[in-house]
Amino acid sequence: MNNKELAQNVLELVGGERNISSLTHCATRLRFVLKEDGKADLKALDSLEGVLKAQNAGGQVQVVVGNKVDAVYGEIRNLTSGNLQTEEGEAAPKKKQNPINAVLETIAGIFTPVLPALVGCGMIKCVATVMAALGWLEGSGFLSIINMIGDLIFYFLPFFLAVSAAHKFKTNPYLAVALAAGLMHPVILDAAAKIADTGVKTIDFLGMPILLMKYSSSVIPIILGVWIMSYVYPVVDKVIPKFLRVLLTPMIVLFIMIPLELIVLGPIGSYIGTWLTDGINYLYATAGVLAGAILGFFKPIMVMFGMHYAIMPIQIQQVASLGSTVLLPAALAGNLAQAGAAFAVFVLTKNKTMKSASGSAGFTALFGITEPAIYGVNLRYKRPFFAGCAAAGIVSGFYSIVHASANAIALPGVLALGTYTADSYVYVVIGSIAAVVLGFVFTLLAGIKEDADGKTAARKEKNAASATTSAVANESLADSSVSAASAASDMLIVSPMTGEVKPLSEVEDQAFAQELMGKGIAIVPTEGKVYAPFDGVVEALYRTKHAIGLKASNGVEILIHIGVDTVSLKGKHFTSHVEQGQSMQAGDLLVEFDPEGIKADGYNTITSIVVTNMQQFGDVLTASDSGSIKESEALLKLIP
Repeated sequence: MNNKELAQNVLELVGGERNISSLTHCATRLRFVLKEDGKADLKALDSLEGVLKAQNAGGQVQVVVGNKVDAVYGEIRNLTSGNLQTEEGEAAPKKKQNPINAVLETIAGIFTPVLPALVGCGMIKCVATVMAALGWLEGSGFLSIINMIGDLIFYFLPFFLAVSAAHKFKTNPYLAVALAAGLMHPVILDAAAKIADTGVKTIDFLGMPILLMKYSSSVIPIILGVWIMSYVYPVVDKVIPKFLRVLLTPMIVLFIMIPLELIVLGPIGSYIGTWLTDGINYLYATAGVLAGAILGFFKPIMVMFGMHYAIMPIQIQQVASLGSTVLLPAALAGNLAQAGAAFAVFVLTKNKTMKSASGSAGFTALFGITEPAIYGVNLRYKRPFFAGCAAAGIVSGFYSIVHASANAIALPGVLALGTYTADSYVYVVIGSIAAVVLGFVFTLLAGIKEDADGKTAARKEKNAASATTSAVANESLADSSVSAASAASDMLIVSPMTGEVKPLSEVEDQAFAQELMGKGIAIVPTEGKVYAPFDGVVEALYRTKHAIGLKASNGVEILIHIGVDTVSLKGKHFTSHVEQGQSMQAGDLLVEFDPEGIKADGYNTITSIVVTNMQQFGDVLTASDSGSIKESEALLKLIP
């Protein structure tokens, strides 16, 4: 399945464009905030080819697709014309969330778009640190500029967060940048820098004191300011007459918000950031080994649930105010330990596909992206994942003993090792090697229990060597009767239903009509029954039962989509007789539906039957583009 097909499938399974309030992505996962979470078919998403994991966590539906996330995100933007908001400015309905999920979703929504700048500057900071340690170009203009690039994200952080927070809170991004400028203006920053010389700590504003504070690397003040402005702006805009809004609304909003953020929100946000930073440092100072071990053990679990963004503000605040953070070493230990566990799976597994996947996922985890290793390999066998967690806990505890920290926000992997410090840098190297080795050794000791997978693979190979029951001689597809030998290479797929055959181009759904989902045929059913066209497995059964994905014993995958836009019926008129993951034999009854009832509700019953893994075949031939067909009669022929 290519990226465009994957994007189309994901878009459908999250409930369509109209169900999406917002979409962001990080290094490996798409993050959907949906109007109605219930419309997302997580089970079908989770089993979709190209998806490593789908889950609802932190107030978001998260679809992990690995390193191709940027390409899939771009395809979704293209499919929705780049506009994922509701049409004509329709406001998305408020979702009820518990406070913890709401906070996590908000943090992720604000910090995810800023990640490229954070990681880019962090990696450049790593280069500058290594150059300085080796004494290269010391005192040169080149090194000064490199340091400047590494530091700029932190110095001007309020501007970056202003833009992403404005998008998150759905308010004017340019006024949000103006709020950041209010915090960063020389009137405030220069006066704050001279407090020791002048003794002046406040500026009077209509009798109210503005505390002089340095906001250049702050996190919470600008987020609070933009959040409050998202409520102030619509109130002001509603009060001002329409013909004066362009002139007066921005002026009044700024006149209210700039003093409010400098007098109230800025100091409150700065104190909260300071308290969080001091609290973490105190925890590490008093219970360093325990604190480090606990965080190291649970860090991969936080990644698994997409909750690792919850500590992002604390990490940034620590780097901004103290020059380093004690939290990132735990992330480094967690990533490298999961890499070691994946490499152990590479050694243990007999499955060629998993051997290839575990090897590549292990190397990816070494460079700081662990989702492929976690979802695609380690969680598949469970024991390697928790072996990695145990190794990470041990190494993270060691890092706390040697006072390890990171002076930049970068992907916790081997390329960013230059940003880490400790009582001696050799401890950073020792800990990194230990994380990989312990994750590897613990997984070897725990094993992977591959029996079930091995039996399944052997059974598939045996089934693929024989003709399936759908490989029946049919002269409408071949000039002569088909032998069992030719059936093994040119597979025949029989019809799963009775009805009238139509070309896919007649389906009023462009995803099928344009063969975006794969090549195949359409049938207008005259009976409301869908039968298994071959021996295999039910790969996906949509919650609404209007569509079912099947996989044959020899690897052929097809999708049977009953009707057009029938997902909107929410299962009405449909009854399934199988479950996802269930084995099936050719001729088994899979789904029953009421064609007349579907028509009465205003939906077309034309059913699309497409081969979704077309890339493995040369072509698909059809029995006919028109005419009647009965269940079990030859329908499609696959050419290698």
